Amino acid sequence: MPSPPGRVAFTVFGLPIMWYGILIAAALALATLVVYKRAWRHGVKPEKTIDFIIICVPAGLIGARLYYVAFNWDYFGGDLLRVVNIRAGGLAVHGGLILGFLAAFALCRLWDVKPLEALDLAAPSVALAQAVGRWGNYFNQEAYGGPTDLPWALAIDGQRVHPTFLYESLWCLLLFLFLLKIDGNRRFAGQTFLLYGMLYSLERFFVEQLRTDSLILLGQFKQAQVFSAAAFAVCLALYAVLRRKEDRRADFRL
Repeated sequence: MPSPPGRVAFTVFGLPIMWYGILIAAALALATLVVYKRAWRHGVKPEKTIDFIIICVPAGLIGARLYYVAFNWDYFGGDLLRVVNIRAGGLAVHGGLILGFLAAFALCRLWDVKPLEALDLAAPSVALAQAVGRWGNYFNQEAYGGPTDLPWALAIDGQRVHPTFLYESLWCLLLFLFLLKIDGNRRFAGQTFLLYGMLYSLERFFVEQLRTDSLILLGQFKQAQVFSAAAFAVCLALYAVLRRKEDRRADFRL
């Protein structure tokens, strides 16, 4: 695939507008539209989804930044300006997911919304947002893998490398479509969200192995792989528990 054209899309009164920001905004707009249109399926008022998004999206961005800073403390420690300067880059998806979903759970308790319904509603849209937002890595020339001779290799600094952002973007797009289908015929509340957790974690674990810019845990483990493995195991266990409960309810009804 062709080399990235650059990080800046255009300037407004001398202020550079980055492609990354445009794509994040587009991802958010699409995800919001999908959530709004599907809210009634999960017993959530469509207008209430806007309230969730207004709070959960900033929470997710803060989580993504704090997560990235925590694993790069040698660089950020003692310099508050570096920590808050997100225009220079540095967001971690897992941190955003953690704080974003925790904020959603807290709001569910506050607003008397069933948490599993809200999570099932959000999961497909999160996958769609990731599919679009990952293209920001293309323009930033980041989140790519090691050298490869594959026909779709990305040229960075004269070297052909794995476009790992593209792998994740395509996976998340397919995951979005799959989750929409599952959610329309789910067997129990929480099924859509837990499938998202398992399938995204599965992809991230293997794609992360190709990346050359991974955050490192304990000096030797790729943080995203450790987190993905743990998330997959937890989601699988919860899936089994909730499915067993639903099977028992079905047997009782019979």
